[in-house]
Amino acid sequence: MNMATSRHGNGTLDVVPILDDLERLAPAGRAQRNLTAEAVGLLSSVGFFRAMLPAKFGGLECHPVDFFKAAMQVAERDMSSAWICAVVGIHPFQVALMGESALQEVYGSNPNTIVSSTYNPMGAKATAADGGVMLSGRWAWSSGSLHAEWLLLGCIAPGENLIYTCLVPKKDYVIEDTWFSMGLQGSGSNDVVITEPVFVPFSRIHKQTDGFLGLNDQPNKMYSIPWAQLFAATVAVPSIGAAKHALRLYIANKNASSIDVAKMQGDPDVARRVAEVDTLIDNAESSVMRNINKLVDMVNAGQEIPMLERARIRYQTGSIVQNMIDAVDLLFAVAGGRSVYSGSAIQNIWLDIRMTHAHIANNPVPLARNYGNMMLGLENTNFFM
Repeated sequence: MNMATSRHGNGTLDVVPILDDLERLAPAGRAQRNLTAEAVGLLSSVGFFRAMLPAKFGGLECHPVDFFKAAMQVAERDMSSAWICAVVGIHPFQVALMGESALQEVYGSNPNTIVSSTYNPMGAKATAADGGVMLSGRWAWSSGSLHAEWLLLGCIAPGENLIYTCLVPKKDYVIEDTWFSMGLQGSGSNDVVITEPVFVPFSRIHKQTDGFLGLNDQPNKMYSIPWAQLFAATVAVPSIGAAKHALRLYIANKNASSIDVAKMQGDPDVARRVAEVDTLIDNAESSVMRNINKLVDMVNAGQEIPMLERARIRYQTGSIVQNMIDAVDLLFAVAGGRSVYSGSAIQNIWLDIRMTHAHIANNPVPLARNYGNMMLGLENTNFFM
């Protein structure tokens, strides 16, 4: 199946009209450790928070490649904005996997409703209840939570060795201002606390096994893509746009280089670095787009995605951030003395990309081991892929 026949979305996502304004607002978001209301409004105005929402509920139901390309474009101006529009923007896809009831509750009156998340289950406590679970605990790293009306929270299923994602409304949790970070300041990734247990019905719970198996009741076959494959891309793709931004800044500011300005353009080491960075970026972008298209084509054709293929794609996606760190390191090493001062544009990117490496989905080491072992004939050991 070719790319043209695999495109099935009902809407387009055009971010070009808001890019200059997002870049203008980036310093304010960094200073207040949270995207400005104006920036969030701009992302909402072009449909980013309903891009992956089924059309039945007012969504754009975009092709995933279009979604990720738009996130990269935003990252070329401000990585915090891109982190929010990618990570938060993918959540309607997961809510759609829960079914019609959850979609109606969240998006029935407003398709632009913002849903934040924090999936790490280690600080959560879930106990069995009739028709659902009682949930309490503390979760860190909830990006965009101050702008959200709902939250997706991870927990260990009572009596089961699997993870639940529980969808809870704003009235059920408290946000604590904890986001004092070295990078991605504008993402506002604060802690979330539920002190007294709240009831979460099964209609607002997504099981890890369902995401792994691609189970859903949506007519668009796109929603059969394994959930982890798309979520992993959301926390990796912004780094590609950010690396593009760093390369553009470096080329535009040659006079700030550590190299003799008069010789820089002919300097073989600088030329090598620029060429290597451009190639690292191109390889990362080409890989993720090819893989996402392949997943869409396979589910559209009704084909099962082989476990080895899933492991390969998951490893390649999980390697993107490390590759983009390597790319920006090549530039930062010769970016000039002023790059070390706080507020340096290229230093901000250097720090932002390193923040994304802290996300567990962007650690390629266990992914490489799993993929390599599967190539050698062993069984899969990763169920988030």
